[in-house]
Amino acid sequence: MKMSKISIAAALLTLPLPAMGQATDIPAAVYTDPPTDKAHPAAMEVVHIPSGAVKINGVVYVAQGAGPHPTVILCHGLPGNEKSLDLAQAMRRAGWTVITFNYRGSWGSPGEYRFSQNLEDADAVLAFARDPVNAAKLRIDPKRLVIMGHSMGGWVTALTAAHDKALLGAAMISAGNMGWLGKLPREQAVKALRSNGMEALAGTTPEIMADEIIANTDRFDFVKAAPQLTGTSLFVLTSNDGLAPMSNALSAAIGKNGGGAKLRTLHVATDHSWSDARVRLQAEILGWLETLKAGK
Repeated sequence: MKMSKISIAAALLTLPLPAMGQATDIPAAVYTDPPTDKAHPAAMEVVHIPSGAVKINGVVYVAQGAGPHPTVILCHGLPGNEKSLDLAQAMRRAGWTVITFNYRGSWGSPGEYRFSQNLEDADAVLAFARDPVNAAKLRIDPKRLVIMGHSMGGWVTALTAAHDKALLGAAMISAGNMGWLGKLPREQAVKALRSNGMEALAGTTPEIMADEIIANTDRFDFVKAAPQLTGTSLFVLTSNDGLAPMSNALSAAIGKNGGGAKLRTLHVATDHSWSDARVRLQAEILGWLETLKAGK
């Protein structure tokens, strides 16, 4: 979701930015295929995940090896043109199974698109991954789940991690805070939402989305979830898209609540979609995931 021209972002630029990250070493999984396991090869499985009264579309990138594998739930943004599947493939090469999905009313998943349902859908995907039958079939380790999201998916990630204490960790990539968007005048919020494109969304309009956000401004503000995120291993990545102050405010609030020890932040001078820093993004995420495996 792009909100770089929204006035609220400009007003928040006075908040401190995390230090500019230096280039990291590139893990081999970014550019090297793993040895083939003929007994338990890597695979791609199409799944239909119960959520509400429907089943949403998903794809599971199953890591090679007998497993069970630590697993990442990957949440796309609004509408989700950047689905970060290059990141999904890199994580799989590093031994992580990855579940991608489309929220209700988006990209062919049945139902009508609503922000509140995006949060429910993330919970549904986590429940799917923890189901013993699904975990066994897909070689998932239900005790080692990570949630990760880009843009609006970063907002889904923050609010989901705030109440799901069994997660191994969470990562927010150039996250947009839907609660802060609700503080704008309605016509400005409608304009911002329309600019993202509506072709992939069903049963909604920019006006419907704006009204939902305005009616849930406080509940949708991920900064207010900071006290519930102090015990979460959280990686907050920002870029030069005008949204960084939103994530910075969350990071600052977590620190004020005593949660700085498990918080990692990184700012990279790239655009909202990390268009010229995709390898850098993969390297940073893989490095952070290794710390979760090691329990650091």
